[in-house]
Amino acid sequence: MVSVLDSGGMRPDARAWFEHRTTSATSLAEIDVPALLSAKRRGGHRVSVVLPARDEEATVGVLVRDLVDRWVTAVPLVDEVVVIDSNSSDRTAEVARAAGAEVVAAADVLPSHGDRPGKGEALWKSLAATTGDLIVFMDSDLLGDVSHYVPGLLTPLLTDARVDYVKGCYTRPLSIDGEHRPAGGGRVTELTARPLLNALWPELAGFVQPLGGEYAGRRSALEQVPFVSSYGVEVGLLIDLLQVCGLSGLAQVDLGTRTHSHQSDQALGTMAGQIVNTLLARAERGRHGRRLEPGGLLTQFSHDGERFVPMSTAVAVDQRPPMATVAEYALLREAGEGVVG
Repeated sequence: MVSVLDSGGMRPDARAWFEHRTTSATSLAEIDVPALLSAKRRGGHRVSVVLPARDEEATVGVLVRDLVDRWVTAVPLVDEVVVIDSNSSDRTAEVARAAGAEVVAAADVLPSHGDRPGKGEALWKSLAATTGDLIVFMDSDLLGDVSHYVPGLLTPLLTDARVDYVKGCYTRPLSIDGEHRPAGGGRVTELTARPLLNALWPELAGFVQPLGGEYAGRRSALEQVPFVSSYGVEVGLLIDLLQVCGLSGLAQVDLGTRTHSHQSDQALGTMAGQIVNTLLARAERGRHGRRLEPGGLLTQFSHDGERFVPMSTAVAVDQRPPMATVAEYALLREAGEGVVG
């Protein structure tokens, strides 16, 4: 695992975290799988992989089959692959089951608590539908070779007892109307989540993909925090686990490239609205009883072909007072003058 080093003008706590808690696992060649198996056995760990799914029959089968063949059958790194089906209207459940996953209907888990719409609901219920002490979450619409995602996300948890939660980060290609952008995905992240996180929780500025759907954590930490039912679940978990685990208990892994289906602007607007409400609810709650004060930096990321490079820009509010409060202005008005030479 190779550390990604570049300070980028970030505030000291975020910079130190980025330098020491960001590692790389962009392919299987970077991962010592035998060492992970040994660590798993020594720790007596059980690993669950969870895929929340709603109408994903086109992608879930290939993804599940690769996970089961590679990490359950060939290499016993994973103990169960569970698809949480959120009321799909297509053949998602049938396809996932045929590929080797255990399929659980979200509505059947903790039925006395009812069934709410949203990805976060499926993730929350997955805690009651799985048995692992280490849980890996992956979106079910992933495309391409993601065989390294599971061991990449597990490495910090299996090799460092201080780490409780690991976020995956990646470049996200975007294709719209025939135009291909190598890193154009993540529009809600760049336009909504990142600016708000930087303003209100600047110590989290080092997270490249705060809304990314691939992450892993210890059950002991995940069961201590609420799960937002909607698309705000990822950013909600990040903020709440910061309070439970501290910044040093969080980590991120560069997984290379993530390719998935893209949504319409209208759908992205709905996601953004849910994320804003998730963040504002936590901002209102504050931190340890103290009011959150907006930060003055925005850290964004580029990729130089080898690693993510942070770049920080000052975005603090700078404003003039109402003109009616400026003494010189009042004097000019009294004198009937409008311009100062």
